[in-house]
Amino acid sequence: MLATASHCVRLPRLLRSQQKRALTDLVVTPSHKPIVRYGPPGRSAVTGHVVTVFGCTSFLGRYLVAKLAKMGTQVIIPYREEDAKRHLKVTGDLGQIVSMEWDLRREDQIEECVRHSDIVYNLVGRDYETKNFDYDAVHAEGAARIAEVAARAGVPRFVQVSHLNAAEDSPSKFYRSKARGEELVRDAFPSATIVRPGPMYGYEDKFLNNMAVWPIWWKLNHAATKVRPVHVFDVAQALANLHTVPSLPGTFNLPGPSTLTVDYLLRMVASVTYRPPSRAPVLPKAVALQFARAAQAVWWPALSPDEVVRRYIDDAELPGDWDKFGVVPEEIEEHAITYLRRYRSADNFTRPVVLPESRGPEVWVSQS
Repeated sequence: MLATASHCVRLPRLLRSQQKRALTDLVVTPSHKPIVRYGPPGRSAVTGHVVTVFGCTSFLGRYLVAKLAKMGTQVIIPYREEDAKRHLKVTGDLGQIVSMEWDLRREDQIEECVRHSDIVYNLVGRDYETKNFDYDAVHAEGAARIAEVAARAGVPRFVQVSHLNAAEDSPSKFYRSKARGEELVRDAFPSATIVRPGPMYGYEDKFLNNMAVWPIWWKLNHAATKVRPVHVFDVAQALANLHTVPSLPGTFNLPGPSTLTVDYLLRMVASVTYRPPSRAPVLPKAVALQFARAAQAVWWPALSPDEVVRRYIDDAELPGDWDKFGVVPEEIEEHAITYLRRYRSADNFTRPVVLPESRGPEVWVSQS
């Protein structure tokens, strides 16, 4: 009983010592909103930041929300479908994940989602067009609407996630809409941070998993297209680190550390999964476009015509800005087994990884 009583006496003192704050725990944002952090490090801490992540249910969004919540940040997660955001609730401690229903065309709902935030991330994007939302409606007009509402609400920081290949003169409508969205966001929010990641890979990606299941669609252009894949964890960490930077206006590129051909990646997938390389024929571009247009008739298109066009576009050879975010990107070979082991047969499941012998100068070009 004495030990228990002594423990009960010391516990409040310990809690009080953890709640002590110094002047370094106080941050005043450009909008004059005070941010006070306290508590032990980890998901039970409180960074004082309130962050809104539009597109939180996307591939990148789920990892960004998890990293922000683990830091102790309160995250507002706007959602369209109730079931689409359920997995995000457990990424943070009690009260850290706040879900709010929204619509991209409703400015009043957008304002409700951002009015208490000091950082707003826009990750909203679509790989294919629908009857209600085309590329411009999502990537350009939608992004501009969110930026305008955030500016009116006095949000001090805005982060727009674009794409490495965003260009106004691109043959891809997807890339053109991304470039137009960047321009509209800069007009609405001049101090916005625009981030351009390369094609991302991870557990739920449409990159490595797609190559393992549908290699025929990646053999377009004779698999000679050059890509700069980047780990989704690295991009999410770079975005999460922005909340520690008072301001970072401008456009920043986050490509993978190396430029690889699709042919090399297909051979890597075959080596890791112990499956023979695909013998599917190389479809001409016109035939692939016809297949993609026919796929639009089903309720969930397998491949959009614009995605066929993107298969023929090399990733832009732009220098990376990873040092601005305090992240060092990792090579795709270091993580391929993690996401591709599921495609092995039972006999090969525990076999060691055997990658292609060499990338070769004709296969890859290092960024450095």
